[in-house]
Amino acid sequence: MPDTAAIQTAPGSAPQPALTLYYHPLASFCHKVLIALYENGTDFDKRIINVGEDADRAELTAMWPICKFPVIRDHERLRDIPETSIIIEYLDRHFPGPQPMIPVDWDAALDVRLWDRFFDNYVQVPVQTIVTGHLTGMQCDRTKERTKLKTAYKMIEKRMASRAWMSGEHFSMADCAAAPALFYAATLLPFPEEYTNLQSYFERLVLRPSVQRVLEESKPYFSLYPFVAGIPERFL
Repeated sequence: MPDTAAIQTAPGSAPQPALTLYYHPLASFCHKVLIALYENGTDFDKRIINVGEDADRAELTAMWPICKFPVIRDHERLRDIPETSIIIEYLDRHFPGPQPMIPVDWDAALDVRLWDRFFDNYVQVPVQTIVTGHLTGMQCDRTKERTKLKTAYKMIEKRMASRAWMSGEHFSMADCAAAPALFYAATLLPFPEEYTNLQSYFERLVLRPSVQRVLEESKPYFSLYPFVAGIPERFL
């Protein structure tokens, strides 16, 4: 935990934000949290973590022994919060903005959490499995993972036939999860031409100012992505 004396500011200087996000600009799960932060204009500092560097890895491990980013540090409450969905729920509770990421209504909130889990587990995880397998040279059954993505695409296409956002009438945590998941998934398995609802939803996502900002900040790092050839020119 941080030394509270260390975060005090000098007289006349701008106060340090209460939050620091430990992340990497290329990581899709970090994008999810960044979108939520930008949606509500939440004030926070950034700390890029390179897990290939011993010092950075040790710093992240000290906060979250699983050693996965993002992690957000709340300097006021002296808490380190890991896991994307938990971070966003924490922000909604302690740093609320004009756009709640989780509805107050219990049933609506449950639906948001369901589709948040859907994008994390059934879009992001298959993508990460393929990318990690490529980077490490490990055997990866890409057919199995691509089949999972095809199933996910089909479900999204059906669901988005009569809605603008994934859960309810407003942008939510489910859409925060959807944007980076679909962005990277499309580099591995393009959306079928006949899936017009999925394509339209993706366009709404990438036109969202918060998503545009995240993608713009990622540009200098896209060359590190092994499937960068699959990223459309408009995002490079």
